[in-house]
Amino acid sequence: MKEFTDTEFMICQAARLLEDNKTVFVGWGMPQVVALLAEKLYTPNITQIFEFGAVGPQSRLPFLRGTMGGPQNTYRSLQWCSMALAFSYAQAGYIDYGMLGAAQIDRYGNINSTMIGEDYEKPKKRFPGSGGGNEVASYCWKTIIVMSHEKRRFVERCDFITSPGHIIDGKSREELGLPRNTGPWRVITSKAMFDFDEKTKELRLIGVLKGFTVEEVVDDMGFKPKIADEVVELEPPTEEELRVLREEIDPYGLIIRKGRIIKLD
Repeated sequence: MKEFTDTEFMICQAARLLEDNKTVFVGWGMPQVVALLAEKLYTPNITQIFEFGAVGPQSRLPFLRGTMGGPQNTYRSLQWCSMALAFSYAQAGYIDYGMLGAAQIDRYGNINSTMIGEDYEKPKKRFPGSGGGNEVASYCWKTIIVMSHEKRRFVERCDFITSPGHIIDGKSREELGLPRNTGPWRVITSKAMFDFDEKTKELRLIGVLKGFTVEEVVDDMGFKPKIADEVVELEPPTEEELRVLREEIDPYGLIIRKGRIIKLD
């Protein structure tokens, strides 16, 4: 019996997607842990960039809460610049990957991390907001979205568009002045993985976690996505991935112990 949290599953799936010798825009929390795991096991030469201005630091372990701009994320940085300059690197096309979370996502990859409700001034719930989310989704070549798989999060229209997807109110990214061939690339949830159809730019199911079915995944969504001709079975975290996460990167369980426990034979 293998036991892991759905958060650990999402982290491992995202880490496996990153490529070596590439740049990645790293946000606080889960994206940091993804980058650390990838660097430790798969991409030793990846360059991490933080929105507060650290470029290419040598990662220090373990992950600690509340240290976004602290010594853990700035040790021997190649550069420590301003936030504006860090974002300008994305605008200039220097950042390959970005990673974002989402409270809501629609079929074209627009995501909401700002508020829930119809009234912006009096929302049902307000979140921290964009941070660098808009710049990441607008300018990084490939954006990976990581989120829990819940029907309420998959919506026909986001209550608020924090970060742009492929189609916004009927217009393409290019029509709205964003660079061609950028934007959402993969969506990783606690049950599945999606990409975007090349022609329609709609969310497409391409992989399901071992132990779940396509029907179970789709039934837990607020809209029906496109489904690839071949939906692959996603492997759970390996023993080595779990060991590195639990013993070296996040021994205090600040990130990886959040979420639902999954047990597989």
